[in-house]
Amino acid sequence: MDGTYNLYIVALSVVIAILASYSALNITSQIWEANGKSKFFWLLGGALVMGSGIWSMHFVGMLAMHMNMEVKYDVPLTIISMLASVISSFIAFYITMPKDINWFKIAIGGLVMGSGIVTMHYIGMNAMIMSADIRYDPGLWVLSAIIALVASYAALLLFLRFRHRGKTSFGKWGSAVIMGFAVCGMHYTGMKAARFESHAGMIMEQSQSMEFFLLYSVTVTIFVILLVSWGAMFFDRHVLEKLAFQDTITGLPNRNEMNRFFETHSGTEEISILFVDLDQFKAINDTLGHNVGDLLVQEVGKRLSRFIHNGQQVFRIGGDEFLIILQQSDPVYAQQVAEDVLEKIKNVYHIDGNELYVTASIGVSIGCVHSSDRTTLLKNADTAMYKAKRLGKNQQCLYSEEMGIQEVRKMELEKDLQRALELREFFIVYQPKWNVRTDRLVGFEALIRWRHPRLGVVSPLEFIPIAEETGLIIPITRWMLEEACKQSKAWQERGIIQPVSVNLSIRLFQSDNLIELVQHVLEMANLKPHLLELEITESMVLHDVNEVIRQLGSIRALGVKVSMDDFGTGYSSIGLLDRIPIDALKLDRLFTNDLDTPSKRAIINAIVLMAENLNLDVIAEGVENKEHIDFLTELGCHVMQGYFYGKPMDIHEIDIWIYEHEHKVEETGFFEDKKVEVT
Repeated sequence: MDGTYNLYIVALSVVIAILASYSALNITSQIWEANGKSKFFWLLGGALVMGSGIWSMHFVGMLAMHMNMEVKYDVPLTIISMLASVISSFIAFYITMPKDINWFKIAIGGLVMGSGIVTMHYIGMNAMIMSADIRYDPGLWVLSAIIALVASYAALLLFLRFRHRGKTSFGKWGSAVIMGFAVCGMHYTGMKAARFESHAGMIMEQSQSMEFFLLYSVTVTIFVILLVSWGAMFFDRHVLEKLAFQDTITGLPNRNEMNRFFETHSGTEEISILFVDLDQFKAINDTLGHNVGDLLVQEVGKRLSRFIHNGQQVFRIGGDEFLIILQQSDPVYAQQVAEDVLEKIKNVYHIDGNELYVTASIGVSIGCVHSSDRTTLLKNADTAMYKAKRLGKNQQCLYSEEMGIQEVRKMELEKDLQRALELREFFIVYQPKWNVRTDRLVGFEALIRWRHPRLGVVSPLEFIPIAEETGLIIPITRWMLEEACKQSKAWQERGIIQPVSVNLSIRLFQSDNLIELVQHVLEMANLKPHLLELEITESMVLHDVNEVIRQLGSIRALGVKVSMDDFGTGYSSIGLLDRIPIDALKLDRLFTNDLDTPSKRAIINAIVLMAENLNLDVIAEGVENKEHIDFLTELGCHVMQGYFYGKPMDIHEIDIWIYEHEHKVEETGFFEDKKVEVT
């Protein structure tokens, strides 16, 4: 016996299959983007929508057939048929969930889902309670199973294709239509395979009211399921996604959205990264408050949002850090965009009654967006940004391989610097100072060196800035003071009474225990204060003028001498020279390199005259030949330091140098002066 179909209900079953497929496509995009427990939630939701949608389509399709007999359904078998559809969908989604998926897993997933659909269909058929037996056409039965497997395999391929597409698209709707018709094709092929053989004398008219009641119940159920799934998608996309992927202060995409961008562009295309960091932002937060800092970040975000258009995206990835991604790899264009960003950011800000001027530093890197290169790309941009800050801020810097090598070396030095003191890798060299008027030695300058176990001797120009940044300069300077004072005492015991000078960092003045430290090392070495000299730089004074002057005054009160090193190369402190408690000025080698220049000689002469009026001695650094000595002596400078008299030497070389000079001019006895003054 064959039944007849209600075409309207058949059309409804097709619509249900299409809507269920579309909902499943939407939810699968959430499965692969979710993390942790939320991934399981979306996995279960996708399985429920897909499985119940196919089951409901099957049930509506059953109701579409009118067989002129009363048909009821076995409730347990009906529930089992639905579970078969949902569970097989869950397993198939789980198998194909990993990001790196291969054809074998897709085939296994398609087999599981197809088998579940076939099982659901024929259990549902077996759940029919009626006055007839069901026989199946083997050929059509096999065909229905093949259609189910092919449809499932195609469905998983479509899920994988749209796993990263969160928004509605014609392609997704087209895929849902294909999936819906494939599922319906399987169902109606399976129905065609069924032959109903009625029991003799048991045929009766079907109750139409019951049929429509069941139809309405299933229809309402499936639309409730679809409504819930679409509601979850809407809530996720417009509420949860906004919270998770949008910065609350600026409204710009946040770090999560940046990571999602990289996930969706994991090919071999090259892009440009602009890492933007505001200069002196912490000072604004500390002085004006975090509310003003937040408002400033908000205004910066508004200005940067103007750079969002086709091929360009802007993200806020930290407190005062932003990232601009350009989907092209032209370094000239990337640097031009960086210059435009700097111009926009540095314009005045009027915030909460404050007029703020803020600049930024930008690091630019260009490279492949492939997942294996992504971290390197971001790190390179960060490296270039810090380079821009070291160049003076309010600049942009393009990353280069040479820069990367330098940064790797710097990181290695920073790491090893932590243990260098402990492992006794530092040593001190001493450079003599000479008074040409008296032709006598007038002291030594102690200079630190680092004998790295792998890199050899590392210049202080490399590791001192790192020590300054990390704060390690404090224990390093303490060690230097102790060693230099011990050495000066050892020379004194040999009859060589010469002062030794040590360079100080501004970090020592900020530590609030500099005076106690100086007293401690003098007492520990049992050294008289006038045999220790401390050298500062003129820019150091400008950090906190009054505090530095106070501490220098206390140091000189102990009897320790103070000199200003590299005078004339940093921020000018001429206006403060009459207030700063120092004993001498040290002219940087910048002045001695081209003494034949009239303008340079005029500057040195002016400095010497000024120093004489302030009762300060003048020491010239970088003296390398007799011509330098003659010029400087003519200009009134008599104390000199440089390679002409001696390079920086370790303690063994210094002993040889002293021995040679001691015997060369033994009759003068200048090494035996009991009190040495720089004159």
